[in-house]
Amino acid sequence: MERFEPFGGIVWRPTPEVLARSHLKRFMDRHDIASFDELMQRSTGDLEWFWNAVLDDLHIEFYEPYRQVVDLSRGIPWAHWCVGGKLNIVYNCLDKYVGTPTENRTALRWEGEEGTIRVLTYGDLYREVNRLANGLRRLGLKKGDAIGLFMPMTPEIAVALLAIVKIGGIILPLFSGYGASALTTRLADAGARALFTADGFFRRGQVVPTKATADEAVANVPSIEHVIVMCRAGNPVAWNPARDSWWDEVVAGQAPVCATDRTDAEDALMIIYTSATTGRPKGAVHTHCGFPVKSAQDMAHGLDMQSLDTIYWVTDMGWMMGPWEVFGTLILGGSMVFFDGAPDYPGPDRLWDIAERHGVTVLGISPTLVRALMRYGDTPVKAHDLSALRILGSTGEPWNPDPWLWFFNTVGGSRLPIINYSGGTEVSGGIVIGNVLVPLKACAFSGPVPGMAADVVDDEGHSVRDQVGELVIRGPWIGMTRGFWHDPDRYLQTYWSRWPDVWVHGDWAAVDADDLWYILGRSDDTIKVAGKRLGPAEVESVLVAHPAVSEAACIGVPDPLKGEEVLCFCVLKPGHAPDEGLGEELKEQVARELGKPLKPRAVKFVRDLPKTRNAKVMRRVIRAAYLGLDPGDLSSLENPQVVEEIRQSAG
Repeated sequence: MERFEPFGGIVWRPTPEVLARSHLKRFMDRHDIASFDELMQRSTGDLEWFWNAVLDDLHIEFYEPYRQVVDLSRGIPWAHWCVGGKLNIVYNCLDKYVGTPTENRTALRWEGEEGTIRVLTYGDLYREVNRLANGLRRLGLKKGDAIGLFMPMTPEIAVALLAIVKIGGIILPLFSGYGASALTTRLADAGARALFTADGFFRRGQVVPTKATADEAVANVPSIEHVIVMCRAGNPVAWNPARDSWWDEVVAGQAPVCATDRTDAEDALMIIYTSATTGRPKGAVHTHCGFPVKSAQDMAHGLDMQSLDTIYWVTDMGWMMGPWEVFGTLILGGSMVFFDGAPDYPGPDRLWDIAERHGVTVLGISPTLVRALMRYGDTPVKAHDLSALRILGSTGEPWNPDPWLWFFNTVGGSRLPIINYSGGTEVSGGIVIGNVLVPLKACAFSGPVPGMAADVVDDEGHSVRDQVGELVIRGPWIGMTRGFWHDPDRYLQTYWSRWPDVWVHGDWAAVDADDLWYILGRSDDTIKVAGKRLGPAEVESVLVAHPAVSEAACIGVPDPLKGEEVLCFCVLKPGHAPDEGLGEELKEQVARELGKPLKPRAVKFVRDLPKTRNAKVMRRVIRAAYLGLDPGDLSSLENPQVVEEIRQSAG
């Protein structure tokens, strides 16, 4: 195994003031826990105590109390939580605040790229959610129906998400930049009955016509009965009167009160699709007592989010961090900021301007975005008063030291902790995280999130320190996915098949001599473009649909701005010759089908792809050969001679 060297020494230590107000420190004091190490031991060694304590700390209220925190009778992969409890999480996000001071507190501040601003209190949000929930029921939508969200980051997307929960439906978040093919795959797999979308949205002053993409996708999803369209950009759209409804028509005349469906704690709440290295995207299933509770716990214990804080996480609702921001913020009674636009438009200071004007105290962005904003220098940051900030957060992909230190010094003034956060869609948040109790080094995590029995292991599954290994989890946690939608065997194969009762996450990680943790990249083939996970199979499917392409393989290659970019290798059918025009045509085809952010950097033409004798394409070998790295053991390859051709293609 490769030895790991940390990126320098301690750069941040908590002050007495930070410790005194810390949510995590109060939690520990309440339970007579003297140190973070002691908390980690108790939180993973006594599940009943810890998750009871978390539910109590978050003031999660049940219609009917649970009999048991967790039932492991079916095995750790199929842990059953809050056994017998009745809980609709929207009650804990909105309903319970009615008649309390929180009802008049700001829940959501929104800004559009064109400068429009809207502010909704908890009371406003509650009433808007109720009106829409009543409208959904009038359309015949009900408990158990999967409903897609393909919308820009406007207040309506939060209203729609919560209204779906209110009626007992299942949220299906979809990235607003997806092409029709990616939408069709996910909507069809979930058997969605309805889809929320918008006419369009603004990016860099131009209108992106969202509904046109939705129409193309829905044409291939016969289960869709309703498309609900928000008017955002005012662009003309095609209309199917038997299927389409304007948002305003759905809520018109609806009462601002609405009964909340009394769901079971383990009823399905949300299916979030996460791309795989092979096959179709995986639909991670989450429940009312799972994802939202884990979101709020991570936000409180890691990011120190409290009721007077305002959080802005730069995200799309189609990625895990969108629902995470909504559920976590509302459970904690805080405020959140949405921005629908490009973070450096019309000027390079737009993000910092938003943070200043909306009083953001907790700011979360990706290393990719930091790298993009660094190129403008310090002046755009220094032009704004960011003194309200007290926590910086990051997620999406591993850091390298230079952008981390720029974020720490220039944005944080060398005084704010950067709370690194890494886990995933299937985890409901973090496996590892920073916190305000533990001193930090550049690019480091304080350790596992409390309650996460994380470890770093070698090839035999033994714990290792000071060297690179596989990130694993040795026990259950409340936010773990309840499996993949209609595909339990794939869930077991993906995470639980390597060692008994051990979740293998697919990340390289390390723990240094000071017990600080680091995430170092994917150990599988999943590609991460600007923090967005993409399975090679999705891109390859688009490429081989072209009449000239026989086979395709896609890899992620390092990019200084996005972290990774997609690079494609294609084998052409007889009668087709490789040329630059065909390469551009294939790149544009991927962009049309999957979305412009996922457009490949390049398409390379090769005579064959490296494969094992059972015809498995070896993407790790392709990536290593292209990047000039050691491709490792090639003894399983049927055609090792093709490795040199791939290596030559990098020239």
